[in-house]
Amino acid sequence: MARPTPKKSAPARPSAPNEAAEAFALIEPELERIEKAVPINVDIPRAVAVAVGAVPHLKALRARFVDELPRFPIDALDRLMSYALGAWYAHLLALPAGAGQDGLKPLLDEASALRADLLVAAEALAHKGFVDAGRVAEIRSGKGHLDTANDLVALAALFGESWDAVKNRTTVEWPDVERASKLGPDLLVALGARNQPGLPAPKAADPADRRARAFTLLVRAYDQCRRGVTYLRWAEGDHDAIAPSLFATRGGARRAAPAKDETTDEEAGETTGESGMGLGDGEAPDE
Repeated sequence: MARPTPKKSAPARPSAPNEAAEAFALIEPELERIEKAVPINVDIPRAVAVAVGAVPHLKALRARFVDELPRFPIDALDRLMSYALGAWYAHLLALPAGAGQDGLKPLLDEASALRADLLVAAEALAHKGFVDAGRVAEIRSGKGHLDTANDLVALAALFGESWDAVKNRTTVEWPDVERASKLGPDLLVALGARNQPGLPAPKAADPADRRARAFTLLVRAYDQCRRGVTYLRWAEGDHDAIAPSLFATRGGARRAAPAKDETTDEEAGETTGESGMGLGDGEAPDE
């Protein structure tokens, strides 16, 4: 019996702030164990949206991870959503303070207009099959100011991932994509998303260092999952569609060769290269 083919993942809106705060509280004890943080050479909101969109497709393969890769660290898959949302919340904590109530209305006005423009363009592209129609419909369903902020992040990731294919087929320009990726988090901060009642306050720490450590947890776990799905779906050749690189630039292309002190997702983290799956670096499974 042929195995079902997993659908291609598409970037998704990160989550409600309370869910992200809960995820951060869950992973916070692990932050102190990070000895060397990954350099942040990627847009965190877009990377988080890519990871969140990939989680359901990776989870659909969980049984195969367990059966065919017995030495795979399954916690990397089981905790991947927590790492993604925790990194998202750590990013919000590291942003400068918002402009206050006086600055909120201009942000909301700009965000609403930009969301509307990007959604119209995304729906046209989805109609022609260039981007995932279901993901666009999910973004369209968002209600309220918090969803507007998260929708901008998801739309920025959606356009960023497909940019090479859509840039000559849309009125959206790259600065619009970059603005959406920045405006979404800024709006969340202005809306008070960092203040979540009922949860312990984050431990006193340098916000930038805390963000780097949380992002490192995400990169390490996602890298393990990408290695695993590459093995499992090597013959089908759709592993990059199921778990796209977090370090892709416009259009899904990988970043240029990193500088000496930079790290890519395949090189990031102390666990990289120690997946325990019987594959050496760069080694593909037998066909």
